[in-house]
Order: sequence, then structure tokens, then C-alpha cells
Amino acid sequence: MSNGPAIVLVHGFWGGAAHWGRTIVELNRRGFSDLHAVENPLTSLSGDAERTRQMVRQIDGPVLLVGHSYGGAVITEAGDLPNVAGLVYIAAFAPDTGESPGQISQEKPPAAFENIAPDSDGYLWIKQDKFHESFCQDLPEDEALVMAVTQKAPLGSTFGDNVTAPAWKTKPCWYQVSTADRMIHPDNERRMAQRMNPRQLIELDASHASLASQPGPVTDLIEAAAREVTSA
Repeated sequence: MSNGPAIVLVHGFWGGAAHWGRTIVELNRRGFSDLHAVENPLTSLSGDAERTRQMVRQIDGPVLLVGHSYGGAVITEAGDLPNVAGLVYIAAFAPDTGESPGQISQEKPPAAFENIAPDSDGYLWIKQDKFHESFCQDLPEDEALVMAVTQKAPLGSTFGDNVTAPAWKTKPCWYQVSTADRMIHPDNERRMAQRMNPRQLIELDASHASLASQPGPVTDLIEAAAREVTSA
């Protein structure tokens, strides 16, 4: 889609930009050439949002922000820039004003909540031997092992960082629910999606790592969003 928006992919907790690998390949196969993936430090919501804004500011023309997991909170906070044309949430947090990912999780804890453990420096990790069953149970064991060993732990305090002005209240949005998600409760995903009144809401029988396990349907949603913001 050579005349479409630039697409900026924002990763979540316990992974980096490479988690988007299969979706990037599928987007490129469909003709999307202006692709970018942010590598966020996962040390604070404000810091991650500013890093994302820095990338968006480097792009001339409209941008479609796509966030996975905590990356949804990041695009919610960073999506206020004037060239952001839309927001796509992939099994993601979409907090309201004054809400944090931690608060949302505590209200309806996910199935794998007990498999998250802090280290002595304040970073939160998914226990390596529990990563496959917690994060990506629909991926092959070898791929899950690589994700487990290379996981990028967030500072625990980031869970408590509140969104200030949600961009989904003013920008068009799309949302994908993972019905077998063990890192964000699927009912929390549904609740966050419904209150933003998305242009399209889809549910996939997928783990939290739907961006890797179901890149085709995930790309379908991104492509639909790109076409709509282009026609607008």
C-alpha cells in the first residue's frame, strides 16, 4: 500500500521490536513499505511515549500507530501528535485518564499473573519456565524459548504509570482481542475496546502473542485501518 500511512509498531512488556517480526513480513508482502518499529526502554510510560513521539516526529505525512500489550498504553499517551491518523490495539492496554496498566490488571487479574516475578533491581520478569504457557502458548516451544530468554523486563513502577490524555478519545481506533490471553484478561480487553467505540473490533483465538501466532488476521486489521485513514 504505497500511498498509505506510515506504520509505527510499538511493542509491549517482555519483548522488543522484534516481536513484530512476522507481522512486519506480512505487511511488507502486502505492499506496505513505510514501516517502523520503536524500541522502547520500558522504564516509564512518559519515557516510552516520548521515545515513540520522537519516531513519529521524524515521519512526514500520516502515521498509523499500532500497539501490542503495554504498547497500547504507549500509543494512548503518544497518539496526540497531529500526524497520527489512527490507533490499532493488538491485545493491548487502552487506559482511560488516570488509569494504569497495573490498575486494570488488578481489577481482573490475568491467568498468568502469578508467573510474573520481580528481581532485586525492581524489574519484573516472566519466569522462564512459565513463559511459553503464559505469553505464547500457541507458538512452537523453540520460539517460546527464544522469547523467554531474550525477554525485555519492564521496571515494576511502569505498571503504575497513569495515562493523562487518552488519544483514543479523539483518534479513530481499531482493536483485536485475544480470547486465550493469559497476560491481559480477555474481558479487560473487551471492556477497554468497547468503551473506545472502535471502527472495528475482532476476536482471535490466540494467546497474548497474537502478533506472532496470527500475523495474517492481525495484518488484516492493520490493513483495514490503513485503508480507512487513507480514504478519510
